[in-house]
Amino acid sequence: MYDVIVPKDNELRLLLEMVDFDFIYDEMASKYCLDDGRIAVDPVQMFKYLYLKVLYNISDRDLIKRAKTDMAMKFFLGLNPEDDVIHHSLLTKFRRQRLKDSNILNLLISKSVQVALDKKLITSNKIIIDSTHTASNYNQKSPIETLRAKSKLVRKNIYKVNEDIKSELPVKNDTNDLEKEKIYTDNLLKKVEEHPELIAIPAIEQSFNSLKETQADIKEYQDYSEDADAKVGHKTKDTSFFGYKTHIAMTEERIITDAIITSGEKGDGPFLQDLIDNTRERKVNVDAVIGDRAYSGKDNIKAAEEKNFVLVSGLHPVMSNGSRKKEDMWDFNKDAGMFICPEGHIAIRKRLEIRKDRPNYNPSMKYYFDVKKCRVCPLRDKCFKGKKSKTYSVSIKTDAHKYQKEFENTEYFQKNIKTRYKIEAKNSEMKIKHGYRTTQSSGIEAMMLQGAITIFCVNMKRIQKLDKEKKEKSNKD
Repeated sequence: MYDVIVPKDNELRLLLEMVDFDFIYDEMASKYCLDDGRIAVDPVQMFKYLYLKVLYNISDRDLIKRAKTDMAMKFFLGLNPEDDVIHHSLLTKFRRQRLKDSNILNLLISKSVQVALDKKLITSNKIIIDSTHTASNYNQKSPIETLRAKSKLVRKNIYKVNEDIKSELPVKNDTNDLEKEKIYTDNLLKKVEEHPELIAIPAIEQSFNSLKETQADIKEYQDYSEDADAKVGHKTKDTSFFGYKTHIAMTEERIITDAIITSGEKGDGPFLQDLIDNTRERKVNVDAVIGDRAYSGKDNIKAAEEKNFVLVSGLHPVMSNGSRKKEDMWDFNKDAGMFICPEGHIAIRKRLEIRKDRPNYNPSMKYYFDVKKCRVCPLRDKCFKGKKSKTYSVSIKTDAHKYQKEFENTEYFQKNIKTRYKIEAKNSEMKIKHGYRTTQSSGIEAMMLQGAITIFCVNMKRIQKLDKEKKEKSNKD
């Protein structure tokens, strides 16, 4: 039957032909008990549900609703047309219990890269690197604030259709009591469920499902919405975000070869060497690395020479941390042009210092931090120690930087730096089409899972496109 109703060129059918998902069993073996309890849903099938959620960027409930009638989905999931689908709550448990502590990020990247290599789709030897930020879905909100924001959206969508229903809805909780807010949310959900004609409207259904999922998560984990692992990062000096960063390496064919997920305050430069080492471990040749000016630090310039690759990265005038130990180096935010302390606070001003008495010394840039924040910082005893000011100085333009500056003027540099747009487009694809703009859940482990499946998804989509183009070209020849 599926041979008739699922086209040969359907993306899910093509994915099944490209990837043997049995590799998921090896990763999940330690998470399942084969002798006790009820028979669990096939872990490969559960993983495929998560893949579909990212591919189509929909909620758990909307995914399950669609999977009931979408034959391509059922074919991909390994179900017969008449088979029932899972309850949406199983997806939450699978994410948090079965995939906890797994190596899923490295596993999925390695698998997709291997598929690309087997099909001889990676022919370039240049890697483009960048980072992209993902805002915490809870944006430093408390559980009460989170529930209220989502409840408000449900009411707003309902009032657009039927404002008269306002008198039927429960009285809003006006206290800061979380338990009372959860009771109000339950009552609101029950009242909306009494009106199936409203839930049939897509905007109401989506906001209703989103509120229901958040309510369930907060009931299970009281601190769910606080997201203790997320940190404040800076897109510019004056704009910030609360969440995570994904540091990415990608080939010129737009296949992601490695990713490192961190909290939002981390700088980009320190992750270059790990990205390249991991890419090479996956058997991808790296002769050149292309990145923005965040990657032109002295350590990376030296690493390029030692590890035999060309670093195509525009020089930023302030990138040398001097002779500090690695653990004492602070992160530089190239967008804001400021350094960030280990607690994520950004410098408030900077000043150029030139040693007139020692002309052989490089000039330095001194960064000043807000002492009001330093006085209450958890690291104040180690870092601040009650001083009147807190500064961080870096030297400007070492010999390595001078070489890099000369390299910037070459034709090779100018030609290759223009390819950076490819990774910026990839970041946009992940955010706009696959929900990577915000987190689906809280915590660094949840972010790594979301990153793993999202990267696997965009890699496999790209591989399908490249493979199709290669076959079409071969047929013409």
